[in-house]
Amino acid sequence: MFDENKLWRERAAHRLKELGVYLRYIFNGHLVIVILFLIGMAAFYYQNWIKTLSMDFPAEVIIAAVMGLFLTYSPVYNFLLEADQVFLLPLENRLKSYFQKSGVISLVFQGYILLMVLAVLMPMYAHVSGNGFQAFFIFLIFLLVLKAWNLGVSWRMQYFVQSSVSISDMLVRFCLNAVFTFLLFKQANILFLFLFAVIFALYYRAFYIRTKKMGLKWDLLIGQEEKRIASFYRLANLFTDVPKLKDTVKRRKWLDWLINHIPFSQDKTYLYLFSRTFLRSSDYLGLFIRLTVIGGVALYFISFGIGQVVWSLLFLYLTGFQLLPLWNHHQNKLWVDLYPVAPRYKKTAFHSLLIIIMLTQAILFSLIILLKGEWMISLYVILSSSVFSYLFVYVYSKNRIKV
Repeated sequence: MFDENKLWRERAAHRLKELGVYLRYIFNGHLVIVILFLIGMAAFYYQNWIKTLSMDFPAEVIIAAVMGLFLTYSPVYNFLLEADQVFLLPLENRLKSYFQKSGVISLVFQGYILLMVLAVLMPMYAHVSGNGFQAFFIFLIFLLVLKAWNLGVSWRMQYFVQSSVSISDMLVRFCLNAVFTFLLFKQANILFLFLFAVIFALYYRAFYIRTKKMGLKWDLLIGQEEKRIASFYRLANLFTDVPKLKDTVKRRKWLDWLINHIPFSQDKTYLYLFSRTFLRSSDYLGLFIRLTVIGGVALYFISFGIGQVVWSLLFLYLTGFQLLPLWNHHQNKLWVDLYPVAPRYKKTAFHSLLIIIMLTQAILFSLIILLKGEWMISLYVILSSSVFSYLFVYVYSKNRIKV
């Protein structure tokens, strides 16, 4: 006899156990100390920035835009597997309770994130509005109810094949979420909030009626779940080997000019391989771009000289540390072992590529500071970053990679 509740409990318990195992590796790593330091440093500058805000600062507009994004993105964690589109498809009508429980657990996890975001934004609102933190829990309750509505509508989108429907829905929901949040923090008349409640109800009912007799798109559901868990696996892979991690490859032909100069010789074989891997596979290039952009934007607004140097070194460390898995990227591919190339060339190539990447990031950080006219700080950043990159690559990484 098929028991949907038992199936959900087993799937949820297995997923939570799996996440718990990898989270232990993540939180036992010294990278967490660096991240906590970055959070502390960001909080310090954020607090000082709030003190400079005037009463006419559009805090409600910023909160509405940020909350609108977090409310609109509301995926339902369904714990489905690839084989389910074959074995569970005939039982779709008996999985109502299964998906309801998935919606509840999704609300719990995403509600916690919403709580954290509200806790970050609330000091800005309290300072500008002068209302303090008295309405914190009232705001949270309204936002949690709105998050539940977004989860319900987001689930209804799973019945549509057309991507245009989903895109249109997200745009409309973002506007509704942002306007409602703005009115909420502006403490508008309760009648306006009630009017939006009616709009929300009618909006959900419209899609409920349209999808009532439609079937779920199992391939889309499973694909989205696999993407979410793959993102977590990529994070965990920075701390330990993750056998279930699948590589994603993009051609990126427009970046070929970066490696066309590498000569076709035995001693450069691994340099070419690692360079291609960095530009094409997984999220190595995306990781480098994200950290460079975040670090660069922060450096532009940080005015404390020593803080700029420390911030740039921390982001160099984050970049270098998270690129170390590139060394083992091809460890399970037997054809790499067939290369008629001496093993020492592999280590040399990896170190060469890693220091090029880190020095490139250091130069970009230095240029951003130079644009502010702080040429002395820019010089300190490039010098300290160069020394740090050399020590990281040729001292620290030697103890982290397995030859």
